Amino acid sequence: MSRLGTIGARLYRGEVGYDFVGKRMIWYGVSILITITAIVGLAVQGLNMGIEFKGGAVFTTPKTSVSVPQAQEYAEEASGHPAIVQQLGNGTLRIQLSELNTTQADSVATELAQDLDVPKGQIAWDLVGPSWGEQIANKAWTGLGVFMVLVVIYLAIAFEWRMAVAALIALIHDLTITVGVYALVGFEVTPGTVIGLLTILGYSLYDTVVVFDGLKEGSKDITKQTRWTYSEIANRSLNSTLVRSVNTTVVALLPVAGLLFIGGGFLGGGMLNDISLSLFVGLAAGAYSSIFIATPLVADLKERDPQMKALKKRVLAKRAAQAAGKGDPADAPDIEAIDDPDDEPQDAAPAGAVVGQRRQPIRGRGKRR
Repeated sequence: MSRLGTIGARLYRGEVGYDFVGKRMIWYGVSILITITAIVGLAVQGLNMGIEFKGGAVFTTPKTSVSVPQAQEYAEEASGHPAIVQQLGNGTLRIQLSELNTTQADSVATELAQDLDVPKGQIAWDLVGPSWGEQIANKAWTGLGVFMVLVVIYLAIAFEWRMAVAALIALIHDLTITVGVYALVGFEVTPGTVIGLLTILGYSLYDTVVVFDGLKEGSKDITKQTRWTYSEIANRSLNSTLVRSVNTTVVALLPVAGLLFIGGGFLGGGMLNDISLSLFVGLAAGAYSSIFIATPLVADLKERDPQMKALKKRVLAKRAAQAAGKGDPADAPDIEAIDDPDDEPQDAAPAGAVVGQRRQPIRGRGKRR
């Protein structure tokens, strides 16, 4: 077995682990800081809405030796409006100009042909109305709202309302970060961006649901034992799926990174940049939130339950009694780990690992004579 596989097996058995839930205030602080940065970037920079949402004209030129900055200067002089110029993979240019009508677009095409030294007939242009982009945006908002409502209902039925609330908060967290990155980077928001944002919704919930399923299974009959608190069981469930979550995320990010850095960077911008950036940021944020946000939030909400409070008091009281030597472990009920009955406690556990008390042999009291 590989080293990573060995670590994964030990995480699953609870032999090693990191106290994600116990250090949740650190992760909450990091998430709040990232979210505030995204919101400030969105408020200050704003989103660079594409021509599909603002309306205007798109010009496609034949292959030319004119640089992108020079072509942008020509387009702005010809139209009197800010221009967005992208060089495509085959050496052609894509020029976007907003607030143009048919007559103005034809005049701009004539001037561009002269400046770029290409035949006018080889410059193709199309007018885009803002109403089309507005329809796309409205449908995207509608789809997002319906998706979130269905997710909350499903998770509340399949698991419980606390998990539904935690998953919803993690989902909003991921979307906020993704949109904020778009504002800070200045990438153009196009229908491809909308597609990417809607696509990451499912990826964002995938790891979260996997951890929740393990947590649901591991917390059955939790109040009938005094070995683990709910937070400790949540942390064990999270550690048992950690390697799988990391592997899944890395495998998903590799092709998206290829689209973003190779397809968009070397082959030209356009739709590849628009969709790949939202996917890349969304996948990374989704993996982060499923590990550091969703499960600790569930533990926080669950620990407020009176039954879980009583369980925590019993667990801590039992441990304190055993630590002080007031309790005889041989007289304590023999209760194994809930989520892994075959788990054998170790002699020593690393820092951050959640480890239960060790089973002690029953000592004989001597033979009767």
